[in-house]
Amino acid sequence: MGSKSVDQVLDAAAAGVHYSALRLDELNIQGSMCAEEQPTTSGLENGHQEPFVIGVAGGASSGKTTVCKMIIDQLRDQRVVVVTQESFYYGLTDQELIHVHDYNFDHPDAFDTELLLSCMKNLKRGKAVDIPNYNFKTYKSVPNARKVNPSDVIILEGILVFHDSRLRDLMNMKIFVDTDADVRLTRRIRRDTIEKGRDIKTVLDQYSKFVKPAFEDFILPTKKYADIIIPRGGDNDVAIDLIVQHIRTKLGQHDLCKVHPNLYVIQTTYQIRGMHTIIRDAATATHDFIFYADRLIRLVVEHGLGHLPFQEKQVITPTGSVYTGVEFSKRLCGISVIRSGESMENALRACCKGIKIGKILIHREGDNGQQLIYQNLPKDIANRHVLLLDPILGTGNSAVQAISLLLKKGVQEANIIFLNLISAPQGVHVVSKRFPRVKIVTSEIEFGLNDDFRVIPGMGEFGDRYFGTDDYQSSTPLFCDDKNRVRLL
Repeated sequence: MGSKSVDQVLDAAAAGVHYSALRLDELNIQGSMCAEEQPTTSGLENGHQEPFVIGVAGGASSGKTTVCKMIIDQLRDQRVVVVTQESFYYGLTDQELIHVHDYNFDHPDAFDTELLLSCMKNLKRGKAVDIPNYNFKTYKSVPNARKVNPSDVIILEGILVFHDSRLRDLMNMKIFVDTDADVRLTRRIRRDTIEKGRDIKTVLDQYSKFVKPAFEDFILPTKKYADIIIPRGGDNDVAIDLIVQHIRTKLGQHDLCKVHPNLYVIQTTYQIRGMHTIIRDAATATHDFIFYADRLIRLVVEHGLGHLPFQEKQVITPTGSVYTGVEFSKRLCGISVIRSGESMENALRACCKGIKIGKILIHREGDNGQQLIYQNLPKDIANRHVLLLDPILGTGNSAVQAISLLLKKGVQEANIIFLNLISAPQGVHVVSKRFPRVKIVTSEIEFGLNDDFRVIPGMGEFGDRYFGTDDYQSSTPLFCDDKNRVRLL
């Protein structure tokens, strides 16, 4: 893929979904954080894993229900439940029923938000709840009409689900479906005339009197709280695909982090997923692979440095004021596993001026046997914190041999931080079981290993692609047809 194709990848994502600039990096991933970032008992009862809560807001007839259905269809291997805000309308009194056409169903006061909040809190704690059912013919609510059990993913959908800050605080992801007003009105006319038997004049009167003013006064202002803004609703397949990928990643990382508290996965953003998309593409040109791999490596290194000990330090600023900050640990070194690990050295040097970097070369004889054949380590490594560099954690065998060598040299297990771009669950299990105090920092958890012990989906032979010593064909299964033409398997 040339630079033009790289731009197309990022442009395609940008065209399909808008990201609120100050919100995306602050996605509330309480249900996805690991170890020290999120206590494993938070929000849990009877061992229940805290669910991933998605809020879907937008104007009436904007396509919220369609978006929810598309997400559910793609998450078919996860347990998903939908809670609709419409279920929590207050029942109308006899006096209100007399003037039902003057009742504003789009106002925040029309909903029993306290009951909705109580149900959502209980679901997040792992408790089953009874959801009411609102009858739009009688305008009455039937209590305890539907039992909802705890699930992996909870989708809360409604026009005003972002209006109350307490509801927003329960959400891990907030989506606003942004559809043109004319399209929403057309859909509403079709729905109300066909499904509810209303005449067009009644629909238009209600729209101009209640729906349009409520949208402008209460619904549209909540758009600023969205992490993700989807234009065109259910017609936007690109946006839905990106959202589902993000949810899958977070659910998978959550499970592995719960098992291994020494595993740290950097917070995922769509910018990070976009870079992963580029470097995983078999057609990506070498210069593009290097550029985006370097960006990801820098993020991993920065996150790894955040796990080092710091000391408080006071300095005098140019204004003569005292600033109380922290001072980096100076007893630090990097160790790269030749040769893929050498790709991470520049990022480490950029973050830590003058850092010492040692080398370990492990010759691989098959995928289950390793042989250490070279080492060049700082003489005082036993007194240092060590950042072990290797972009791929696959079977974990090479990592175990490298860590074992460091321990023989006197390095404390708790002083080792293993940095990599992608980790297979099998490798995480192997390293964590053998060295539970070694911190593993990665940017993504992979699906696993194939029959040839290769990481999947993976990104091929990282060293060959990074250093340009392979056109990627060497790591791709090939065959020759009867005309001796080479093709991909």
